[in-house]
Amino acid sequence: MLTITEKLVSILDDSRVEWGEKLRENYSHIWHMDVPLHGKAICYPETATEISEIIKFCHAEELPIVVFGGRTNLVGGTETTGEEVILSMERMNKIESLDVLGRTIQVQAGVILEDIHKTVDEHSLMFPLNFGARGSAQIGGVIASNAGGLRVFRFGTTRAQVLGLEMVLADGSIINSLKTITKDNTGLDLKQLFIGTEGTLGIITRAVLRLIEKPTSRNSAMAIVDDYTQVLNLLKHMEKGLAGTLSGFELMWPSFYETATNDATAIRPPLPHGGRYYVLMESLGAESESDKQRMEDLLIRAMEEGMVSEGIMAHTQSDLKWFWTIRENVHAISTQCQYDQHFDISLPVTLIGGELESILTQLKTLRGVHAVYVFGHVADGNIHLIVDKEDTSDALRLSINDIVYTPLKDMGGSISAEHGIGIHKKAYLHLSRSEEELALMKLMKITLDPKGILNPGKILD
Repeated sequence: MLTITEKLVSILDDSRVEWGEKLRENYSHIWHMDVPLHGKAICYPETATEISEIIKFCHAEELPIVVFGGRTNLVGGTETTGEEVILSMERMNKIESLDVLGRTIQVQAGVILEDIHKTVDEHSLMFPLNFGARGSAQIGGVIASNAGGLRVFRFGTTRAQVLGLEMVLADGSIINSLKTITKDNTGLDLKQLFIGTEGTLGIITRAVLRLIEKPTSRNSAMAIVDDYTQVLNLLKHMEKGLAGTLSGFELMWPSFYETATNDATAIRPPLPHGGRYYVLMESLGAESESDKQRMEDLLIRAMEEGMVSEGIMAHTQSDLKWFWTIRENVHAISTQCQYDQHFDISLPVTLIGGELESILTQLKTLRGVHAVYVFGHVADGNIHLIVDKEDTSDALRLSINDIVYTPLKDMGGSISAEHGIGIHKKAYLHLSRSEEELALMKLMKITLDPKGILNPGKILD
């Protein structure tokens, strides 16, 4: 009888299967490359058929499978115990077709998000999904986690950008639903069963994505706002005045902004330190000069009406890069922490000001917490927190979790706006989902993966 590695080599070849010491030289997360990987073997398939054959073998032998994309997941979605067969999608990196007139692109799951951006940009098209990890995140993982990012307010999450999928189920069956049409009302929209389920119901191998015409103008402004109610007033003011072209409305608390623009980062602050809230806005339009003038006029009017105490426009491409580097350079914040703990919660936008103050007050008085950095996509209710703490003890981690997560249940919030559940948030899922919803999730898992081999332990036990 063949060993596990011999069987996997027979499906692929010995150049695309690693085990033993070679496997341990790999890693499960891009931020922890120094931590050895544990598993039975790591495979590098190049087609859905090869993945199907591997899964059929694992299904028969009841071997657990973990899928690796860009390994930027922040909730333990790629963590292993040592018993798993690991599927790396990095060789499934082909952009298979681009329909310029139909505005669709078909890609394999291992294609890097930034490569999609570059490819479609050459044809004056845009894939609107955008976030800091775009240079390493693979589209299969992006879809599996239903990633959000900086332009959800205008364009929606990943779910809204996917027209079709190819998936491999837990028994090795290949489901091909690579349609390019926008409207298809023929029963259940099966692809939605796999978007955002973190590889627990099936493995995404290819996707058809919706594209839009590339905007010909991009403008940004930054403002200091002294009161959270005025943040909301500014959002209404800018959205109404920009007539549908407002694409980003990011909020930074002073803890984040001042740390992102201190001597350690070597990034100059566009606006002075000492403000209450820092708002970063973006519009995407078609008329460069008039779009810029419209945003600038709206910013001046907001200052005149007391919504904004100080503001600044980005006048050049260099300014645009400068402003957005501050907001996107989350890793720079993390590196200034002794130990960092990340959160991406969602709550009604009208409650963010007061509820965040309560959470921050509790965190700052908790022994072991050094600092809390807060920022987020306030227009869609998604707030991120990075907690700088003195150690990695379970006691401190759980105390911090309780402070952040517990209030969300009563306000109808979510413990995860865009990062998913993975392993790290499972114990708190009941705060965002009812018993009936959790029971239905478990039923779907049992139905599609009765042996529980796909990303076991993720989301649900």
